[in-house]
Amino acid sequence: MKEGITQNGAIAVRRSPVFDYLVLTKPELTLLSVVTALGGAYLAASGTTLPYSVLLHTFLGTLFVGGGAGALNQYIERDLDIQMRRTENRPLPSGRIHQHHALLFGSVLSSAGVLELLLFTHALAAFLAVLTLATYLFLYTPLKRVTPFATVIGGIPGALPPLIGWAAVSGELTMGAWSLFFILFFWQMPHFLSLGWMYRKDYARADYKLLMVVDPSGEASSRQILVYCVALIPAAFMPTMVGILGLMYFAGALLLSLGFLWLAIKLYKDRSNANARRLFFASLLYLSTLIALMIVDRVT
Repeated sequence: MKEGITQNGAIAVRRSPVFDYLVLTKPELTLLSVVTALGGAYLAASGTTLPYSVLLHTFLGTLFVGGGAGALNQYIERDLDIQMRRTENRPLPSGRIHQHHALLFGSVLSSAGVLELLLFTHALAAFLAVLTLATYLFLYTPLKRVTPFATVIGGIPGALPPLIGWAAVSGELTMGAWSLFFILFFWQMPHFLSLGWMYRKDYARADYKLLMVVDPSGEASSRQILVYCVALIPAAFMPTMVGILGLMYFAGALLLSLGFLWLAIKLYKDRSNANARRLFFASLLYLSTLIALMIVDRVT
C-alpha cells in the first residue's frame, strides 16, 4: 500500500488493483440493490416453493448490473469526482485505473447482468434491469448538473431492484411488487438528502445543481425530507394493505416510520450536520429493520 497527495492536498492511498475494481462497483449501493432484489424475489414466491436457482441468478444478475452501473457512473463523473474531497481518491480521479479500462469493465459487467437475468430468469426482469441502467446513467447522472429534480429521477432506478426480483420469480408486477417500489422510492429521498446536506460544500465545489447546493440555507432540503418521511408512512403500510404481509409487519413498520419521522422533524427544526448524520444512519437502520420484519412476518 502506497501513499501520494491528491490535487486538493489530501493523502491518496494506493491499494491493490482488485480492491480498486471493487471500489469501482460502488459496493455499498450494489449491495443495497442485491438485497432489495432478493427481498422482492422472496416475497413474490408467496404460496410456492422458493425457486433457489432463480434466486441465485437474480442475485448474480443484480450484482453484475449494480456493479456495472457503479463503474459506468464513475467513468462518466471522473472529472467531477476529482473536484470533491469525498470522491477524489476514487480509482479513476486518482489515476489508479485507466478510464478506458473502467468503461470496458462497467460495460461488460452490466451486460453480463442483463444477460444473466434474460437467460435464466424472465425477460421482464432483464427489461427492468436495462431500465435501471438507462435511467441511472442517462437521466439521473447528467441531470445532477442541471436541476435539483435529478434526485427525484434518481429515486426511480434506486427503487427498481425489488421489481427486478419480483419479476424474476413471477414474470409479472402486481401491487405487492409496486408496494416495495414505493417504500424504496420514498425512503431514498431522506437518505440521500441527509447525506447531501452533510457534503453540500463538496457538491457545490463540483458545481452540482442539487437541492442542498441551490438552497444553502437547507430550508428546502429539510422540508422535502419531512414530506418524504410523511409519505413513507402509508407506503410502508402498503404490503399489509395489498395482502402480502401481515399485522406484525404493519405494527413494526408503524413504529419504525414514526421514529424516522421524529428524526426528520428534528432536522427540520435544527439543520445541523449532527442531525443530518443521525437521520442518515437512521435511514440505514430503518431499511434493514424493515426488510428483517418482512422476512420474519413471512416465516411466522
